[in-house]
Amino acid sequence: MLKVWTNAVLHKFIQSRLEGYRLIVVSNREPYHHRYTPDGRVECSRPAGGMASALEPVMRACGGLWIAHGSADADRAVVDSHDHVEIPEGNPQFTLRRVWLTKEQVQGYYLGLSNQGLWPLCHVAFTRPYFERRDWDQYREVNQIFANAVLEEAADQPTFVFIQDYHFGLLPRMLSEANANLIVAQFWHIPWPNREVFRSFPWKEELLDGLLGNDLLGFHLRHHCQNFLDTVDRGIEALVDPSVSEVFRKGKRTLVRPFPISIDFDAYTAISQSAEVENHMNCWRRRIPLNGKRLGIGIDRLDYTKGIPDRIRALDVFFEECPEYRERLMFAQIGVPSRSSLPAYREVEREVDQLVESVNCRWGTDHWRPITLFKRQFSRAEMIALHRLADFCVVTSLHDGMNLVAKEFVASRIDGDGALVLSRFTGAARELRDAILINPFSIEETASAYKQALEMPSEERIRRMHRLREEVETNNIYAWAGRFLTALTRLEFPDRMENVENLENLEAEE
Repeated sequence: MLKVWTNAVLHKFIQSRLEGYRLIVVSNREPYHHRYTPDGRVECSRPAGGMASALEPVMRACGGLWIAHGSADADRAVVDSHDHVEIPEGNPQFTLRRVWLTKEQVQGYYLGLSNQGLWPLCHVAFTRPYFERRDWDQYREVNQIFANAVLEEAADQPTFVFIQDYHFGLLPRMLSEANANLIVAQFWHIPWPNREVFRSFPWKEELLDGLLGNDLLGFHLRHHCQNFLDTVDRGIEALVDPSVSEVFRKGKRTLVRPFPISIDFDAYTAISQSAEVENHMNCWRRRIPLNGKRLGIGIDRLDYTKGIPDRIRALDVFFEECPEYRERLMFAQIGVPSRSSLPAYREVEREVDQLVESVNCRWGTDHWRPITLFKRQFSRAEMIALHRLADFCVVTSLHDGMNLVAKEFVASRIDGDGALVLSRFTGAARELRDAILINPFSIEETASAYKQALEMPSEERIRRMHRLREEVETNNIYAWAGRFLTALTRLEFPDRMENVENLENLEAEE
């Protein structure tokens, strides 16, 4: 299949189809943060998180402005009088505008309403959501702070505002009512639950009205779009046309469409071939004394939606049922601490610690420890090096909008080998059908998948990985952005859509 969407093609598309419009991206998490080192220097690095890392190559291709919360201790030290800093250092390609929030606002809007309320509500992962009025008030207040920043930056210029995720459910309506020159679109990076689940949200009418301030609203999967349309149809006064996935409210039309997000495949391939990754592979060999043993890996935030305890229990069952792999298999689990101030996240971290200790105590010997747990963040090159060493990678999310770890593993495997064990309850499972697909709630099924990954004939394993890599290469992050912008352009600028389907012409012009 011809790969059409590239960095160059996306850049050309934006120049030709959004000519005269400025691009502003809004997210809670910033793509880069600045921290003080112990010796007092300022260090710039990427924070953990799939959303920011996925969007950054799009912004590099597009230029424009990115508005995000400045949360690191040296963030204020590097901005100018307009709270701007050029990113990335040494080769600036876009501008980051930082917004400052108080501790109370972060507690209420981010930790409270967003991550104790909307996150468990939308993931339906058997963790109860909590809703407090003061958190909702802070959520509304922070959405207005970001709205003010967008309006200040856009001024009277025609502007396309691309909002990211569930932290800004009220922002679209605030913007569309304040400035008619804005075209507002949003991508909701997590699942949207069915209407019965959403009924429990106390401020559902206001949140739905806020989201319907968008011209275009995107989700990962068509199923999430259908859930949203059904929720609107039963929960708020609006005209829903499911045949074309549109909603009309207050004289405004909102298009609702699926856009499965992805990664920069070419960047991962290039880094995988680098000397830096080769050096990191040697470092991993020292951290994990393989000595000819097989290696399984898991890479996640310590989040209750990721199913880490379930995959460790499956390892326990695997070693019980497959004694021939004792002292022959090692498993490395990267667990990046996340939202540790929230009780549910502290609890999953405690559970993971106890399970790892239990499995190692039960099956370990003087010369072999089955599971090695690393509770810290590693660089992208370090993660790619671990991907390349692994015989198989495990993604056992109980519910996930997409899960980019699965795609990152595939893109890193320049050798065309390795197996992916993937939860059916991830958005990625809809695309990566040549993975070993599992029900992560079934410990026995997951344990059997480990055995299948280790014993799959090499011809089949390579054939599957070839198809997985082809899928991720074709449907890359530029394709995601291009399809999103194509839908928006059809909606707002139908006169600019001549030959937009024939994207090869854009590539040839480069």
